[in-house]
Amino acid sequence: MPAFMEDLVRYAASLFDLTLSARQVEALRIYEQELLEWNERMNLTAIRDVPGIRVKHFLDSFSCALAWRDNPPASLIDIGTGAGFPGIPLKILYPSMRLTLVDSVGKKVDFCRHVVQKLGLDRVEALQARAEELGQNPQYREKYDCAVARAVAQMNILAEYLLPLVRVGGIMLAQKGESGPSETHTAEGVIRLLGGNVRKLIPVELPGVVEERFLVVVDKVAVTPSAYPRRVGVPAKSPLDVKKIP
Repeated sequence: MPAFMEDLVRYAASLFDLTLSARQVEALRIYEQELLEWNERMNLTAIRDVPGIRVKHFLDSFSCALAWRDNPPASLIDIGTGAGFPGIPLKILYPSMRLTLVDSVGKKVDFCRHVVQKLGLDRVEALQARAEELGQNPQYREKYDCAVARAVAQMNILAEYLLPLVRVGGIMLAQKGESGPSETHTAEGVIRLLGGNVRKLIPVELPGVVEERFLVVVDKVAVTPSAYPRRVGVPAKSPLDVKKIP
């Protein structure tokens, strides 16, 4: 695992073909320090050591770049962002990106706002909200080039959270563990119902991490039916099943 920022820079280049500037490295260093300090006062993330932050937060966030290579999204919404992952590291990589960070936990949103201010990031909005609310709000519905989430919900639930927020022609991006392929296969009918089409699954390698990881890339090919997302809490309690929809 990277113990020094030089290792982080090297892995970003070798794994994801990303070149980090000195300014970006300094922003990540400040972000890391703020996360360590805030984590002493409140439980923002279970990962509390420097090598873990650099691999399982920073590099894991950078892995999203594999989905778009040289054509990053101009606008991105990060659902269930927690302490700002993957959204804030992606904003550091792509300063011109318009970013919306969303979490239902107020203290996590407060931390994200603090980091955004500390780093002087512009065109960033941090909201304490639920994806179901935003998906039915005209200000956010189908307004983003990319909607991303990691470790939030199973794919059939996650699709109902993310796809309503993506414009036609954009992508839904799910960061998944070893269950990613099976979850995606099971959810393909739901994804199509919501206007998506699975493009590909990309294996992700992280140094020192043996568990399989995947990026699930879903193209938004049609407008999401107006009935979705359903009201807050319903997608998780009653996940969509195309076999049961009349």
